[in-house]
Amino acid sequence: MGKQGSPRCARPVSQNTNSVFRTKDYHIRSTLDSYGATADPSFGRRISGGENYWDSKAVLLHGLKDDSGKLNPCKGVHGGKKHTWFRRNVKPIAFMLLLMAFMLSLTAFLFLLDSLMVSLFTSINLQGSSTSRNSNGPSEDSVAYTREERPAVQMYGRLLNLASSAFTEKEFKQDSQNFWEEPYHQASKWKPCADKKYPTAPGKPANSNGYVMVSANGGLNQQRVAICNAVAVASLLNATLVLPKFLYSSVWKDPSQFGDIYQEDYFMRILKDDIDIVKELPPHLKSLDIEASGSLITDADIVKEAKPYDYFSSVLPLLLENRVVHFLGFGNRLGFEPLPPHLQRLRCKCNFHALKFVPKIQEVGSLLVKRIRKHYAASRQLDKQLLGDYAPGISSKQHKVARGSSRYLALHLRFEEDMVAYSLCDFGGGQNEKKELQAYREVHFPLLIERLRNSKPVSPVELRKLGRCPLTPEEAALVLAALGFKPQTYIYLAGSQIYGGNSRMLPFTSLYPNLVTKETLLSPSELAPFRNFSSQMAAVDFIACATSDVFAMTDSGSQLSSLVSGFRTYYGDGHAPTLRPNKKRLTAIFAENRTIEWNTFEDRVRKMIEEGQRVRVRGSGRSIYRQPRCSECMCRSQ
Repeated sequence: MGKQGSPRCARPVSQNTNSVFRTKDYHIRSTLDSYGATADPSFGRRISGGENYWDSKAVLLHGLKDDSGKLNPCKGVHGGKKHTWFRRNVKPIAFMLLLMAFMLSLTAFLFLLDSLMVSLFTSINLQGSSTSRNSNGPSEDSVAYTREERPAVQMYGRLLNLASSAFTEKEFKQDSQNFWEEPYHQASKWKPCADKKYPTAPGKPANSNGYVMVSANGGLNQQRVAICNAVAVASLLNATLVLPKFLYSSVWKDPSQFGDIYQEDYFMRILKDDIDIVKELPPHLKSLDIEASGSLITDADIVKEAKPYDYFSSVLPLLLENRVVHFLGFGNRLGFEPLPPHLQRLRCKCNFHALKFVPKIQEVGSLLVKRIRKHYAASRQLDKQLLGDYAPGISSKQHKVARGSSRYLALHLRFEEDMVAYSLCDFGGGQNEKKELQAYREVHFPLLIERLRNSKPVSPVELRKLGRCPLTPEEAALVLAALGFKPQTYIYLAGSQIYGGNSRMLPFTSLYPNLVTKETLLSPSELAPFRNFSSQMAAVDFIACATSDVFAMTDSGSQLSSLVSGFRTYYGDGHAPTLRPNKKRLTAIFAENRTIEWNTFEDRVRKMIEEGQRVRVRGSGRSIYRQPRCSECMCRSQ
């Protein structure tokens, strides 16, 4: 303390050294590792402070220097005492300088290492399959700017810090709740039985009324629903089904046809007792101008979720007159109620039994799953149905040894550019993001723009409250953290290119570094046969998601998520949990992000997920593909 009247030592200005989220040496599992490298991936150590730690050191140094840059421990102290004080404190000062030099060197090293890891993650191609894109979505060329380097976007920095701290505290503790397992034992009482023969079933008609053709639009999952709806409509109209075709789309740019994805002969054999199926029209009908005859039926000609009466009144007369009808598009053109039980059962039989992927898709799907797990696991009914002869299998003695260290969670992160733009929500990216998404809407969603001009739009804040906004990668990571999934968890990311790329994924990988995709697990030569076939790539994603130990969806309206969750319900035997967040409830929880404590956040998120895991029988009007627990699809044991 100086003499009275002399200036006091100025204190360095304090800065908030809490980083937006803790910097990590995060590890992205590389192709080399997936091919059997011996390095065992582990959770990278966390370094508190991050970039702000570096800044705080600079502030301290600045506080110890005068205008010339020389050290001045207390600017303003009398010159006579200055040298005496310096000689007395020369050793502590030297020690402090050495310590700070060491810390600065260490920080610089860690900063460079972190930058290297960020670059590594950026190089990973998040361009997965376009499984769930809207049919009016973007072409591949239009999304190039999503790969640009951008600063990390965060909306919940405080919660990320709390999650990271919770990981440290609970690293060696066993969580009381285990979301790796189905929470309700009643789930195991429901067994697949859509392929069971019933004596009361009407069977095939003696004479066919004609031929039903279908050219389905959309991606893999939309086409799958269209196929099974076509099977039911053909049976309803006592008609013969021509093997469905797939429309070529300028969006999907995929020329794949039925036989490129599904086993044709197997499909026809499984359904032979229910309907007649042929690969093409007979010669005498091939020359018929179907459009001129009035037998071409577009989605504009038949209502969405049509009832049997609609087909009897408008389609059957054309079929009887021309002996053929051609459905063009056929997107969701058959409702779920009211429909006779035998037709509901036929839909289930088609979806869960008759549609089997071709061997080349099964083979690469099996290879992908093996590389994620790193160990073989005892083959389950779910694996056998999806992978056929390529399903991995080991002896029961090895089962307990191989299982456990090889489980993984599959995440369908529905945060593609078209989904984000169409939602009209705000995702914290500022004015640049708003302008970018508006430009995208004007190009790809002209009908939406026209509607917005003619009506008062709902505000982004209100849309979020209503649960209509897609979950960001950051939100998805916080949900998984709240459920108790450890940072070492292997996570398979399915879906298309994530909007914002690395800037959006950094918060996710800061908590969960072991993120893999089919592009990081399979070599370019292994992916080459599927490169220009988005539906076949989507089939690989479907396999990886359906066979995972846990499947987490972020949008229950997604067709991929719906079909995968239904498949897991049907074949999972009560051991294939699916996590379904309620976005409206989740929004209310995130709205308290500035004040909510981590324990409270955990409790509320867990209750929300548990509610979605309750064992329920399919409700009236609900999709039988997503919720097969009903008497037409599954049998319940006592």
